[in-house]
Amino acid sequence: MEVVNALGRRKTAVARIYLTEGNGNIIVNKKDYKVYFPTATLQYIVTQPFHITETVGKFDLKVNLEGGGVSGQAEALRLAISRALCKIDEANRPPLKAKGLMRRDPRMVERKKPGQPKARKKFQFSKR
Repeated sequence: MEVVNALGRRKTAVARIYLTEGNGNIIVNKKDYKVYFPTATLQYIVTQPFHITETVGKFDLKVNLEGGGVSGQAEALRLAISRALCKIDEANRPPLKAKGLMRRDPRMVERKKPGQPKARKKFQFSKR
């Protein structure tokens, strides 16, 4: 099997992955994913596509992550893994889509407007 690459995004985080057959090693920015994502919740988010498609321990991943925070990076990685698994076998698509893993989350940070301290917050109003 050749290397399958895919891209995942969330907020400002971008995940580029290179998926090959192997024994389940996930290397994120030259570190093990359990070191890069220390909490169990983030580790679950990363491995979720493998659990849904029952391919745990069948593929090795090399990941380049940049931008955003750890939560956004984990969700970007989840989308990239889901897309790569669909490239390998189209039968993986329906279960991933049913769980909502094939959808790119479009929510972004709203920009700050002039004359306001933040995007929606207003300066204190003084009547007199």
